[in-house]
Amino acid sequence: MIGIFLDYLRYERNRSELTVLRYEKSLKDFEAYFEERDSGLSWKTVDADVVRDWMETLMDKGMKSTSICADLSALRTFFRFALSRGLIDKDPAYGIVGPKKQKPLPQFVRENEMDELLDKEGWGDNYKEVRARTIILLLYETGLRRAELAALDDRSIDWSARQLKVTGKRNKQRIVPFGDELAEELKHYMELRNEAQSDRDPEALFVGEKGERLGGCQIYLLVRKYLSQVTTMKKRSPHVLRHSFATAMLNHGAGLESVKLLLGHESLETTEIYTHTTFEQLKRVYKDAHPRG
Repeated sequence: MIGIFLDYLRYERNRSELTVLRYEKSLKDFEAYFEERDSGLSWKTVDADVVRDWMETLMDKGMKSTSICADLSALRTFFRFALSRGLIDKDPAYGIVGPKKQKPLPQFVRENEMDELLDKEGWGDNYKEVRARTIILLLYETGLRRAELAALDDRSIDWSARQLKVTGKRNKQRIVPFGDELAEELKHYMELRNEAQSDRDPEALFVGEKGERLGGCQIYLLVRKYLSQVTTMKKRSPHVLRHSFATAMLNHGAGLESVKLLLGHESLETTEIYTHTTFEQLKRVYKDAHPRG
């Protein structure tokens, strides 16, 4: 029966050989599963319970949800074909839903690594070095997006209230607080900037070497350069610092709704992914610390 279906894919549907081989593997894997489970089973007698049990077996083996969904898709196509040709009496895969596709967990820099970077003695007191440390500290302390940081003006800062007025996606504005350390760093940076960049964009908070507003690409390269000093992660971007901010906040007791507002998320579901990150960290701590973990 599999052979008839594969010929249908090749000659009637003109599918590529790579696609045909992928379908063949999925179907033969399922066939091997149900024959091992019960030698009396066949393509005509398998039911929905067998299909579900097969999927659970794949999940137990640690197979990714995307791969399981691809196998289920191959099975669905095969059963629809077999039903249309009268080769089976019913479709056992009808109505079965595959596992939800897993979103990758956000990567973040550990707190001790950020402390190592921000507190190291090697920071210079020149304009470029101070600007770099200020940007990294600001991203880590506020969770701003790269574009949000680039769009900051001097007037975005409310010094007395220690807060930033941030323009996020779809021009939505939010208020983000900051602490004394960042306040001091910002003031120091702005003093050096005003001395070094007399002919500059009069509104932009962060400016480049020619006095123009610092762009997103420049911010990305700057962050990547300095994060490389403390982490070997592939992703070393401003967004990683945003993830690091959210993870650190939750690890130190901040509520999910508060973190949602600080990040400017529209939905709490977007913020909830960080709870998975902190739980993964908790599991690692448990495994390392518990004598029988």
